[in-house]
Amino acid sequence: MNRLNPETRMTIKTLAARGATNSHIARLLGVTEGAVRHHVARLQTGALDGRSRKEPKAACVAAAIDHWRQMQDEGPINLAVLHAWLVSEHGYSGSLRSIQRYWSCTYPPPAVRARRRVETPPGAQAQVDWAHFPAVVVGGLARDLVALHMVLSWSRKAAIVWSETKDMLAWLGCQTACFTRLGGVPATVRVDNEKTAMARGAGAWGTVNPIYRRYATVLHFHVDACPPRQPRAKGKVERRVRDQRFALDPRQQAWTDLADLQQWTDARLDALAHERICPATGTSVAEAWASEKRCLTRLPETLPEPFDVIAIRIVGIDALVSFEGRQYSVPFRFAGERVEVRGCAGKIQVVKDCAVIASHPRATAARLVIDQAHYDGPSTERVLAPPPLGRLGGKIQDLALSPVARHSLDLYAALAEVAR
Repeated sequence: MNRLNPETRMTIKTLAARGATNSHIARLLGVTEGAVRHHVARLQTGALDGRSRKEPKAACVAAAIDHWRQMQDEGPINLAVLHAWLVSEHGYSGSLRSIQRYWSCTYPPPAVRARRRVETPPGAQAQVDWAHFPAVVVGGLARDLVALHMVLSWSRKAAIVWSETKDMLAWLGCQTACFTRLGGVPATVRVDNEKTAMARGAGAWGTVNPIYRRYATVLHFHVDACPPRQPRAKGKVERRVRDQRFALDPRQQAWTDLADLQQWTDARLDALAHERICPATGTSVAEAWASEKRCLTRLPETLPEPFDVIAIRIVGIDALVSFEGRQYSVPFRFAGERVEVRGCAGKIQVVKDCAVIASHPRATAARLVIDQAHYDGPSTERVLAPPPLGRLGGKIQDLALSPVARHSLDLYAALAEVAR
């Protein structure tokens, strides 16, 4: 007869305790009645396996194991390291499993740390995370997409925005789109330790990416980095990411473009908000969200453009600022002042006191990008207006803006007429 495995022996013990007969247990498990009778008799007499009375192999190095345990810090114990140390330093010939059995029998298990459950008040927090969806058919092609999830912690209202990348421009642009869908900005945003969010380190001791910090300042929220290796610290958005793979998986059909996919996602989230229950209120998520919107910070009238580079510059006396190897003009009244230059998608913006004062194309072939309108206007108390261009200068400027094909003959005739 083959030896019964531990699962079968435990089944025999359970069924016998419930009053099942030996023959019934034997027929149910497909073993002989004698085998059942043997194990039931051992259970009734309290017989022990002979191996349990043997001294464990690791007992010969018990003093060394205890010494190694006392030398460890309060961090996690790695028994594989202990086994390697015993083999190299004490010539131990036993297996790692023998060390594990000895440890579990000799030392108590580590204490379990309880988790604190906190339910944030309305408008206090949103949680953000990325979800990856490879091979989504968009425009007839299989494309790898990512979805930025944002969930309001109190009402559980969710917003999802699709993107093809996870760079800084996508990180900020998707968050702006999420805030727009949620109707405002919460006091804090709990984020994962992505490089677009945290420049160095992780959690409360990490350093927030300066670009993201500036974005948070503009929209008036605090960046709350999640502790490392603790997904439960942002469990609400983790739950929504998991649910999306069942209720909002875009790979079940083809899409004409990202706008088509985004429209479908917004409609599905709106329907789910009326079906799901908010744990904090017992009402639907949609009803709780309607109440929470009053506690969110209002979005600015002009939403900030997503930017991946930011710099502080002092405007020169010629009303120019340097950025990425080029010089850009700003209104002359800001000469000598500190301004903020943002590198956006396809353009740069110069910002002063949270207002955009100049905008130019980014990464142009020209190293000097000037808008002559920035030099017009009256003087201020601090800065005198530059001299006007005059007739000749104005004509030259008009000719510079004319098509190149007209420069050959018309250029000289116009200059000669002005110079008379």
